[in-house]
Amino acid sequence: MFASCWSVKGGSGTTVVAASLAVLLARAPEPGVLLVDLAGDAPAALGLPEPTGLGLADWLAAGSDVPADGLGRLEVAVADRLALLTRGRGPLEPVERVEVLAGILSGEDRSVVIDCGIPTWTPSGVGDAAAVLAASAVDSLLVTRGCYLALRRLVAAPLRPSGIVLVSEPGRALGRRDVEDVVGSPVVAEVAVEAGVARAVDAGLLGSRLPRGLERALGRAR
Repeated sequence: MFASCWSVKGGSGTTVVAASLAVLLARAPEPGVLLVDLAGDAPAALGLPEPTGLGLADWLAAGSDVPADGLGRLEVAVADRLALLTRGRGPLEPVERVEVLAGILSGEDRSVVIDCGIPTWTPSGVGDAAAVLAASAVDSLLVTRGCYLALRRLVAAPLRPSGIVLVSEPGRALGRRDVEDVVGSPVVAEVAVEAGVARAVDAGLLGSRLPRGLERALGRAR
């Protein structure tokens, strides 16, 4: 699986979905999973110490001078068959180097899950690192709530997802069918807002104790 998780509005749950999907995939009998963190919050969600070493921003800035195995040296072990590429410090550029990264990730034998956060595009349609990677993945997953403001922003975005992870919560006027109609893509997983998920995130337990409801919901998106 080569999947990107992204949103158009903060607070949608993109990091939780990306990290949980990576943990779930790592349980399968396959070569492993690489979680790529562009947003910078994956270590905290997984209960890891704050990164102090080099990360993706440093690899991108090094350009073509970086050794062939340089990217692999940056990986942080999370659990059995699960590794993390942290964001690092500084801007995620140049975009040309991001395109090289996209090619490397697409050729991985492992499953790759990218937490893209919120991609941005210029008026001409050129996107930042998150936009490039969100578009390059085979499974481009929009993480959204049934929120009118979020869907309004999505309509103006040049990227259309291959699937939607809908974070459902009581009291929303827009439901699954409404979101699918606006986005033009199917809901592949529906994650309910639950106190257990919030507690797991706050305690940094996603890496070791995935909430059952989250596990069941994301199992449909694999």
